[in-house]
Amino acid sequence: MAFSMAGGGPSRPEINVTPLIDVLLVLIIVFMVVVSMDKEYVEKAQIPQPDQKQTAEAQQSRTIVIQVVWATKDQPPTLKINQEEVRWEDLEPRLAEIYLKRAEKVAFVRGDADVDFQYVAEVIDVAHHAGVQRVGLLTKGTELN
Repeated sequence: MAFSMAGGGPSRPEINVTPLIDVLLVLIIVFMVVVSMDKEYVEKAQIPQPDQKQTAEAQQSRTIVIQVVWATKDQPPTLKINQEEVRWEDLEPRLAEIYLKRAEKVAFVRGDADVDFQYVAEVIDVAHHAGVQRVGLLTKGTELN
């Protein structure tokens, strides 16, 4: 008595791994949350802080402000580049020296309320000749950081 089976014999039991993978993923997430909440495993990073004096000097020297300050009625106004007093004759060479190595060729001009615009326009013209590409005008109450 021979029996013929089309399926090749009795089927073996197979493990369904889909629920097992779901359980493993849930366990991994739970372990990640537990480890991240543990104070012992917190990574401590010490970030070097820049020197405040050098940062202030670098920030201040990066922005060039040309001030036209009214002195007396009979004299032309005095000039200051970032609080450094400059004569009118030395303005163009000093600006050319400053902007020779700079990629950012921007300057700001601030004039006193009593100064004629002729002097401010002269400073803008000299700045353009010295290599400044963009000139901004600062008004009263405007502060640069």
